[in-house]
Amino acid sequence: MTAVATQHFGATEEKLARLDPNDRGFGELRAGHLGVRIAKTEAEIESAQRLRWRVFYGEMGAEPCAAVRALERDIDAFDAVADHMLVIDHAIGAGPEGVVATYRLIQQDAAESIGRFYSDDEFDLANLACFPGKLLELGRSCVAADYRGRAVMQLLWRGIAAYVYRHQIDLLFGCASFPSTDPDEWATELTYLYHNHLAPPAIRPRALADRYVDMVRMDPDELDSRRTLATLPPLIKGYLRLGGFVGDGAVIDHSFNTTDVAVIVKTDLVTDKYYRHYERQMRDVLE
Repeated sequence: MTAVATQHFGATEEKLARLDPNDRGFGELRAGHLGVRIAKTEAEIESAQRLRWRVFYGEMGAEPCAAVRALERDIDAFDAVADHMLVIDHAIGAGPEGVVATYRLIQQDAAESIGRFYSDDEFDLANLACFPGKLLELGRSCVAADYRGRAVMQLLWRGIAAYVYRHQIDLLFGCASFPSTDPDEWATELTYLYHNHLAPPAIRPRALADRYVDMVRMDPDELDSRRTLATLPPLIKGYLRLGGFVGDGAVIDHSFNTTDVAVIVKTDLVTDKYYRHYERQMRDVLE
């Protein structure tokens, strides 16, 4: 982390030391009847997987394998090694019954335990493997239909911020998706991302050669950047607000009916304001 990050982290280091070292979470952050925290039980993880099933397969038209179809839960090998961030609606319940949003977090040691990150299936991450800091892969983000709005997305980002602080993460990355397997439906947005937010070479993933789809789909001189930024999926806009970048090339994921791009955020590019925000969140949890 930068000197700014280290300075702010030092202010809460003693409090963080009080947390159970076996607990990878950060307590719970609340916003009214909504709260965000890391899943504590298998039942809560299964609830997150059922939510993912409803959103990815029920709404977005993803094609399940036989095992996933039988369970009616979106599940894969990465779930066993990941931390699962949950938004809980306490008006419904404080446990698995209250899960209304989720995000899957995979730290570098967890990925190494099974030999790869999820994004390795779509992108060459060799540059990230050489990055001299702690990596965190984000994925499987979804929100229940009745909760899609600013409040839940902000709470998810607050949770990610607290998790980053808790584990001193240096770089966030993952796959972010456009709905549709036709990249030309998102020609303006893909071209905009490539020409305005391409990652520096040292941390730039590239779509695997046999899956590479050119992101430049139109003349960049014809872009209306302000209008295009407004039409990006909310998750991608969230990454960009944190100073994020995209990799080179998109990937068509026919199983999930999406066009994917790699997103990368170096936490030392997050502004002073965000680090104060992280510290404030951790103080709220720990005091």
